[in-house]
Amino acid sequence: MELIELLKSAIYGIVEGITEFLPISSTGHLLLLEEILPLNATDAFMEMFDVVIQLGAILAVVVLYFHKLNPFAPSKSARQKQQTWATWGKVAVGCIPAVIMGLLFDDWMDEHFYNSYVVSAMLVLYGIFFIVLENKNKRRVFTVNTVGQLSYMGAALIGLFQILAMVPGTSRSGVTILGAMLLGVSRTAAAEYSFFLSIPIMAGASGLKFIKFFLDGNRLTSSDIGILAVGMITAFVVAVIAIRFLLGYIKQHDFKMFGWYRIVLGGLILAYALLEWLVFAPAAA
Repeated sequence: MELIELLKSAIYGIVEGITEFLPISSTGHLLLLEEILPLNATDAFMEMFDVVIQLGAILAVVVLYFHKLNPFAPSKSARQKQQTWATWGKVAVGCIPAVIMGLLFDDWMDEHFYNSYVVSAMLVLYGIFFIVLENKNKRRVFTVNTVGQLSYMGAALIGLFQILAMVPGTSRSGVTILGAMLLGVSRTAAAEYSFFLSIPIMAGASGLKFIKFFLDGNRLTSSDIGILAVGMITAFVVAVIAIRFLLGYIKQHDFKMFGWYRIVLGGLILAYALLEWLVFAPAAA
């Protein structure tokens, strides 16, 4: 049984690694996966697990962009180090709105909006936004083509868009990319800035969930630790592949494919939720 749970955890890690940085909502996929392939774990553990395995995906960004994001690299000139610090400054500015709103409303949002109907609606809604925006962008010349060219004001505005990701099913990377492109940031720069924002945002969210898990009186068994470790390691490996795929893909294509995928997935989750209601509601009555 423990081996089966570890295999399930690896599947969760694969799903997390693929969906965290693609603009298709990791929450929507994990919600569907929990219905199809539930782990033999408590609700408290699953609530923590779904967030903490994101640390594996974060590590993928750190590894792939370590040199670019390291202001102490001896091979960098003084100017390059200054530019790296400026990048971190823009990341900090972009994180401020989400951090404030997350601390104030994270639990409330989970309690009131974490359900299949909200997730499916957000998947479809932002899928439509991606398609509409990319149709408008067909002949658009982007004015910001690197993260270095992004202004602090632009970073702050993108940070405001990121608040929308508090609603499950929105996709943190998706809404960040949408906001950046609306401000004239190229697809590649928008995706990279989204990756960089994920480091403090996701690390903070994971740490907060982990601490709350213990403060609520929960404990980790050896089996829980194994499941968590397998999920995080798998998420890291798969996220490395997903990030490289996305950067290569958007050099030649737009985001419309992801928009259509979101619409289809949202429809499937809604259909599953309605079918579940039709089956169990009469029995409960």
